[in-house]
Amino acid sequence: MPSDQLLATVSALKNGLTSLPLGSAMDNTETWQQTFLQSGEPGLQDIAREIGNLQSLLTSGALSAHAIGNSLTMLGNQTSQLATQAAADVKKPLQELADLLRKHGGDLLAHAEKNQKKK
Repeated sequence: MPSDQLLATVSALKNGLTSLPLGSAMDNTETWQQTFLQSGEPGLQDIAREIGNLQSLLTSGALSAHAIGNSLTMLGNQTSQLATQAAADVKKPLQELADLLRKHGGDLLAHAEKNQKKK
């Protein structure tokens, strides 16, 4: 697992979802997806499939806070599971990434729910 890329991803997410240009986010997720698909590990391949789902949601034209929030939360949960088995040098950043994904996912779900109630 590329630790430089992991640290860069964590750093980017710390600044919030809207601070990431869509093109950069897509490049980052594409790199992770390819790495995980080629790993041969079922857990990583599951994450790669969810990354593909997130990419589809981000490029669908009609962004759904609810769907994207669910996807980010799922990725956070999957990443947290991965962190429990990770090497010591990436365990902490992986858990931080998992927490950030779940936080941003939860924020989007709360936003979607609030908007739903306004209608």
